[in-house]
Formats: sequence, structure tokens, C-alpha cells
Amino acid sequence: METVLGKTEKFGRTLMHEHLTINLSKEKDDADANLSDDEAMIEDLKALKAAGIDTICDVTNVGMGRDVGRMAMIAEKSGVNVLPSTGFYKDPYFPEIVYKSTEKELATFIMKEIVEGIDGSGIRAAIIGEIGTSRDGFADGEKKVFLAAARAHAETGAPITTHTTLGKYGLEQVELLKSSGVDMERLVIGHLDLNPDMDYYLRILEKGCYIGFDTIGKNKYQPDSTRADCLYQLVRKGYGERIVLSLDITRKSHLKKYGGYGHSYIAESFIPMLLDKGISQKDIDMMLIENPKRLFEGR
Repeated sequence: METVLGKTEKFGRTLMHEHLTINLSKEKDDADANLSDDEAMIEDLKALKAAGIDTICDVTNVGMGRDVGRMAMIAEKSGVNVLPSTGFYKDPYFPEIVYKSTEKELATFIMKEIVEGIDGSGIRAAIIGEIGTSRDGFADGEKKVFLAAARAHAETGAPITTHTTLGKYGLEQVELLKSSGVDMERLVIGHLDLNPDMDYYLRILEKGCYIGFDTIGKNKYQPDSTRADCLYQLVRKGYGERIVLSLDITRKSHLKKYGGYGHSYIAESFIPMLLDKGISQKDIDMMLIENPKRLFEGR
């Protein structure tokens, strides 16, 4: 796998939707939305590594504060593998290039970051995403980004991971990408744990893609007990092999230094909750090890 420190064969337990250098503070008018304290991040990831997680997929892309130099430094000092991403997030966080470029031009940009590297660094993107939709549909530029991502995926085989706003519009995302030729074995529809609707999950899973329960710890949106209940039901229905996990830490206040639950929360608190619900360690390893590995196979 291509990490910010070069290739690695050790994948291990993997969180599929994280951010190390995200900065959305300007758009949100909130300094907390800037992960600018690298030392705090390093300490958080050291605790994550000690808790048994080996790899994170950093889905901070163009316009979100992505800084592969800082990401490489954080990876080196923490000992955690970091898989970098490419693409464009969602309206209103798009850089101007999204509005000024054609779908084909955006696809070419994405492919270049996968094949040649990001910002002249030689660090190659491992995944396309997170690419997102607004709550009630595709806002200006969003469909163009999805179609560009599909083009780049077709040429490179890179997996795609998405952002749904509050878990909405995921079915429309997967339908658009599937109709554009995206391999469902290489697609994650993200943040569905923000919308605890079992019928909706099943409709998306029937398309053959993965779903992300990837805002673990964000209890103000959904309690983790609800996430655990939904995961138990999905595993019982045989869908454990189509689920990936993560926390989506995006604020300083999420980090332990600032009084937050920190990255290690998933291993220290949430996984024990799953075990208590009756989900087996084998199924947990499926979601943390086998599914991410399968998603990237062939890259």
C-alpha cells in the first residue's frame, strides 16, 4: 500500500475515515475546526497505536487543509501508517478549480495525484475521497466531482470513499457511481451511522458496496449504543463483510489533549461495547482488518 512514508505490506487494523491536518475553520467560523496542533495529534495516534490500530486512511483532500508533509511527519513520529487521499470534498468547501474545470480536467487532476504524487511530493494518493453531497442532493459542483472520481477510478482502480451529510443521500450516491462504472468492491458510502435506518442500510448494501460506520464517538449526533445496536443487526444479517469503521475526528476538542475522547476511544471503549452486544472478535477483525484490505486489493 502507498502510505505517506512509502509502500508498506503491513496493513493491520485500519480506520477508514480520519483527518490529520483538516482545516475548515474559515468556512465554519470556528477555530476548533482546525487540526493545527501536530504534537497533540501525534500523542493521540501513539495511544491509538498502543491500543492496537495500525493504519488510518486520511481523507483530507484538496481544499480541506491537506498537508502531506505534516502528515508524513505525524506518521513517522506516531508509528501509524497513513494512507493519503485525493479529490474534492463538497460545496461550500470546494477550491475554485472545481467550478472552473470540466469533469475530464478534474479526473485528470485526480489521476495525476494517484499516479505521480501530491503537490510535487512524490507521495501518491491511495484513495479518492472523501467526496460528498449536500443533505438533500447534489449541490453546485458535487455531481461533477462524483463523475470525475468515477473516471479516475476507471483509469487507476483507486477506491472511492464518500461523505453523506447526516447519513442522507447515500443511495443516490451509489446509484450514480454504479451507473458510471465504479466497481462496488472499491466503494465506501460514508457516515451512514448518522442515520440509523436499517432498511436504508440494506438498500445500499444490496448494491454490493461497503458502508462506513465512521463517526464513532460523535454521540451528539447518534449515541454509540445505537451504532452498536445497528452493527449487531447488520452482522447478524450477514453484512459484516461490507462494513468499515472509523471516528472522523475533525476538531481539536476531539483530541485527548483538549479534553476529548481521542482516537483510541474506538479500541478502548467502542470495541468492548460491540463485544458486549454479542459481536464476535472475528467479526470485529473483519470490519477492521479484512474489509479495508479487500477494498484496496489490486492497487
